[in-house]
Amino acid sequence: MFEHTNVMSRIKLFILRKEGLRAKFHCSICEQKVVTEWDTMGKRLQRRGGKNRGIVGIEAAIVLIAFVVIAAALAYVVINMGFYASQTAKSTIDKGIKEATSALELDGFVTGETNSNGNVTYLAIPLKLAVGQEDVDLAVHTVVVAVEGGNFSLANIYSGAVTSNETDIANLMASVTNAPNATCFIYNSQFATDTTLKQNAKAYLVINLGDTYALASYSKLTVEIRTSVGAALMIMREIPGSLPRGSIVDLG
Repeated sequence: MFEHTNVMSRIKLFILRKEGLRAKFHCSICEQKVVTEWDTMGKRLQRRGGKNRGIVGIEAAIVLIAFVVIAAALAYVVINMGFYASQTAKSTIDKGIKEATSALELDGFVTGETNSNGNVTYLAIPLKLAVGQEDVDLAVHTVVVAVEGGNFSLANIYSGAVTSNETDIANLMASVTNAPNATCFIYNSQFATDTTLKQNAKAYLVINLGDTYALASYSKLTVEIRTSVGAALMIMREIPGSLPRGSIVDLG
């Protein structure tokens, strides 16, 4: 009896753990019957379960591969969009900085020439490229030079750029005729017909105001140079008093 109870308890635990079935064994016949049914069912379920496990494994692998491919594609799109946004932002910032700063800067003191009345009729403004700026075309249709004096305002008197090797500033001024007129003379240029101001080049913007727009003593002068790129370069001066007549003078 002790041995029969022990065997029955083991079978109950086995069935309850494997299938969650509840069975009562009263005799060896029922016990044998239940055990026989369990053996048959267990083998059947075991065979069916083995097939299902194989199918589920293949499906899971396919689904996993699909998820990996989709995740990789999404990650590529997100990373690519991030790089594109960064490059666009950098390009926008660079363009904004270039437009906010002038492409040209003053490269020395402004020189003037007075007429027989002591009024300033010529101006020579030294120019160079600003730091970090690219080459600037100074052709006639890409630059605007405006001049404002005490009692006049000239919208655009620019007539273009030429290369030069002239060393005398007076001769350079005398070559600009047909007042009011402004001409840019480029030095250290590689080509004789080049109108582009490069990093190693210098330039003089010579302005001929003539007697009609001559600047008298203590009058204020504003010269605005606008190029195709960058902000305008503003040059403001106040003409000193008692300037010598017919002379080259330093206007600072």
